[in-house]
Amino acid sequence: MSRTIHPLIVALRYLHPPVYKMRLQSLHQEIVPILHPDDHVLDVGCGSGALGRAIMDSPECPPGVEVTGLEKFRRGDEVAAVQFYDGQKIPYPDKSFDVVILADVLHHASDPHHLIYECSRVVKRALIVKDHKVEGFLAQQRIALMDWASNVQYGIPCLYRYNTLKEWENLFVQFDLEIEMEIDSMKIYPSIIDFFFGGRIQFMAVLRNDGAISQRGKQV
Repeated sequence: MSRTIHPLIVALRYLHPPVYKMRLQSLHQEIVPILHPDDHVLDVGCGSGALGRAIMDSPECPPGVEVTGLEKFRRGDEVAAVQFYDGQKIPYPDKSFDVVILADVLHHASDPHHLIYECSRVVKRALIVKDHKVEGFLAQQRIALMDWASNVQYGIPCLYRYNTLKEWENLFVQFDLEIEMEIDSMKIYPSIIDFFFGGRIQFMAVLRNDGAISQRGKQV
């Protein structure tokens, strides 16, 4: 027996692709200048692998860059090679990647400290964190609505747990990750949508890993 799909889910599936396409464009334009030739990049929580594909297909991408996708949830719409794992231990040795990307993933993690620890373990140079932050009028509510709308169609659970900028910075300090670059406002969606769900509730940081994984951070 076929299951009836709620009309709202159908509408979200129709509206999501053009919005997601602009998000990809905005993100890869911010990330590509950070990369070096021949970088090995790990995109953790990569979804379909679309961000990694957009990075490698960009005319501005340095030569030899390879992006590997890693994902806990199998969605069936993968556009690039994606390795699936249990969401706990990243299945790669220490310092396997020059750059690790966490794009809108940490607020879904049941144990974000452990996930940052694992990313710090496998990265050599830079950890890129793109996420949301609570700032401005009804920020918590706006982020929660956006989060739900983006994930309900894929059956991905939302924890509705978001950080302020100070909470993000304190979290990075726990792992001895130094903020090399910070973007505290991003235009990431089409104009009308960006008015409500972009700007100062969007956040990105490039974190330098000097090679010492913080045991203090691991135990938090």
